[in-house]
Amino acid sequence: MPTAIAVTSADLVLPPTDHHTPGAAVLPHPDDQPLAAALADTQTLLDQYGHLVVLYPASTPAAHVRRLHTVRALLESDRVALLPLDLPPLGAAVLVRQLRQLSVCDFAPGVLATAARLLAHYVHAGAVLNSVARLDRVPVTLKAHAKSWVPGSQFAVLANPRPHLVRLGSQGGEPFPGPDFATRLAVARGQLTTDWVTGTLAPAWRVQGVDEVTGPAASAAWWGTGKLVEFAAYLPDLPVLHQLVSSVRRETCGWCGAELLGDRCGFCAAPFAPPAVPEPRAPGGPVAALPPGAPMRHAS
Repeated sequence: MPTAIAVTSADLVLPPTDHHTPGAAVLPHPDDQPLAAALADTQTLLDQYGHLVVLYPASTPAAHVRRLHTVRALLESDRVALLPLDLPPLGAAVLVRQLRQLSVCDFAPGVLATAARLLAHYVHAGAVLNSVARLDRVPVTLKAHAKSWVPGSQFAVLANPRPHLVRLGSQGGEPFPGPDFATRLAVARGQLTTDWVTGTLAPAWRVQGVDEVTGPAASAAWWGTGKLVEFAAYLPDLPVLHQLVSSVRRETCGWCGAELLGDRCGFCAAPFAPPAVPEPRAPGGPVAALPPGAPMRHAS
């Protein structure tokens, strides 16, 4: 049975890349849906799929996040994972699509939930902006702030996996370091006219293809301006995603028993604590003090 994927806004659900990729449920803002209806919809998803992985940008309004936690608490369910994504909106959308692709595979719900943190490292997300004066999610120098007031200025900003910012001059600008693996590029055009992403960045990053998509509504607030072109390079192929997730060692959560990747459970959020290594003891006596780096030996 596939694990259900849910999001907090419909624009985080990009068109599928193949006919096998399922959609995602949308959990509306509290202003748009009464609590009773939210409880009923979530219970229906659990009854139908068994487990639910909810993905939402870390910039989601606090009232919406509280609603998600309230629903999970009232249902008293340990089968709902609530996962904030610390990515720009378009980057979050491509990651959601990757989880949708993987949801039909043979991964346990806990592995699928914790795969989100793993896959986020492989998403190169950024934007071209007309100004960085209101950008507070990526480090911006005072010099760059000052140049934001120069008419016609444009900046290329990479937010993930490592922040990077360059000013684009009349001749464009050198692309920042990109992925060293094959990717596809999603591009969402806002209220800015520029061909730098498709004409300069895409060839430099040697992407396999470029897809024009509709940008999430939250992009303008996230980047501090509506005059932007947002982009995200990502791993597009399901076999590659499957191999990547399969290659990571799996652990078992000591609290809820779910399988997980990494150091934190996706469902109960408990940190993974590896089994303690027993300290060597002197024969018949207290714990033996060993100097740093000394090998452990069994008593004869």
